[in-house]
Amino acid sequence: MKKKLSLATLLVPLLFCNFTIAKTYKIAFGSCLDQEDPQPIWNSVKKENINSFVFLGDNVYGDIPSGRLDFMKTAYAQQKKMLPDWLFKKDINVIWDDHDFGENDGGASYPLKQEAQKLYLDFWKIPIDDIRQKREGIYTNKIINIDNFKINLILLDTRYFRSDLKKTKGVKPVYLKNEELNATILGYDQWSWLLKVMKVKSDLTIIATSIQLLPTQHRFEKWSNFPSDHLKLKKLLKSHSRPIVVISGDRHQGAIYNDENIYEITSSSLNKTISSIFGRPKEVDKYMLGEMFSGENYGLITINTDKKIVDLEIKNIKGERVRYKTIDIKKG
Repeated sequence: MKKKLSLATLLVPLLFCNFTIAKTYKIAFGSCLDQEDPQPIWNSVKKENINSFVFLGDNVYGDIPSGRLDFMKTAYAQQKKMLPDWLFKKDINVIWDDHDFGENDGGASYPLKQEAQKLYLDFWKIPIDDIRQKREGIYTNKIINIDNFKINLILLDTRYFRSDLKKTKGVKPVYLKNEELNATILGYDQWSWLLKVMKVKSDLTIIATSIQLLPTQHRFEKWSNFPSDHLKLKKLLKSHSRPIVVISGDRHQGAIYNDENIYEITSSSLNKTISSIFGRPKEVDKYMLGEMFSGENYGLITINTDKKIVDLEIKNIKGERVRYKTIDIKKG
């Protein structure tokens, strides 16, 4: 049953409202899902009896060095056969990352991004009247109403408008800070939109970003490669009195981070781990809680609407909890 939206809510671009009656609500999420590899992790996700699933990017691996999209079409066709039928009976929300955008580490300068967006919209069956069918970029948001407990789920596009990366040369390049005056991740229109949707009244705000927000010390892609946008977003989130949950992917590892009222949980990957006979170098970051987990994993947010408690969990391929953090959102 859809609940009537207030006038203020109706003024926000592309705001969906799902009305659910429950004491708990479960949102699972993950990233890095190769269509050519087995996907046994869905067996564990199914047992969670989730309400919603968020795909955080690299939902197919369809990019090739030339940037052409022929293989992307093939990748989507294969992934359609791999995803379980039960999943599509849940509330599915999606953002992309570079491997389903069309160019490894790609951004605004990728010449086929409009064509890539069309493939994305078609595969995920985005309705024809959805604003994403009319504007550039795949960012959107949704209000999930759980017996008058409101979740503002904000899905960012960190590819379509992103300025070029700065990086060192060599086999293992290090991404540097792009401190040019107009360097951006979200672009002007998406920033303007984000400022509006962040004002929507809710009990919990969840922000999905394909690349990590809080970590600053690893050599890979991250928000801190663009200092202006990075600081601007953190300032915006910290201006809220309640805790903010950020979910991210991309890294082929999972971890939980905290900076003041911002809690970030990274889940990666669903079936595409990066292994080494020598093991992965231990990663540290001042915002990381505990250590990273390198096996196949998915993230789970369990919201107790009565107690106003949110459990953040990373679970392994067997559905076992490997990392967790509990947040009291009554504060603020």
